[in-house]
Amino acid sequence: MNEVIATLNLPPAERVEIGVISDTHGLVRPEVYEAFEGVDLILHAGDIGSHDVILELTPIAPVKAVVGNVDTDLLHRLEENMTSQLARRAIHLQHILQEFPEENTFADSPINEIFIFGHSHKPLNQQVGSTLYFNPGSAGPRRFKLPITVGRLTLDENRVTGRIISLVP
Repeated sequence: MNEVIATLNLPPAERVEIGVISDTHGLVRPEVYEAFEGVDLILHAGDIGSHDVILELTPIAPVKAVVGNVDTDLLHRLEENMTSQLARRAIHLQHILQEFPEENTFADSPINEIFIFGHSHKPLNQQVGSTLYFNPGSAGPRRFKLPITVGRLTLDENRVTGRIISLVP
């Protein structure tokens, strides 16, 4: 089942700021508050760990989330994936990305579709054609030697910009 997050018709000068987080595994680091300052919406790409994480993030901005493979306690509250229209772009939110294009055909074309996912704990911000593939990495407990990161997307009339933000050196 898919859920509509929001449909916003923005004037050309306006933009939407989205905080993107994944793999918190029950931990909201204090650095997240600064990284997400001024966002209009937070998208959590699963492995939340506890509903308390969503409650902690909600004072920053409205939160939409999908379950991850370890979120068995949240299966009755959240969907496995959701698709929405936001600022005239399709945004897909899921924990595990099933298919990634084999060809890295980069284009200067505008981004019309965004796939947000987590699971691997590895940040990714890659445009392929008119699609942006965005994994904010892991914001929870450190795993292996992978970085602790979140992401931020800026959507405006003409452009989508994705940034990976390191929370811990």
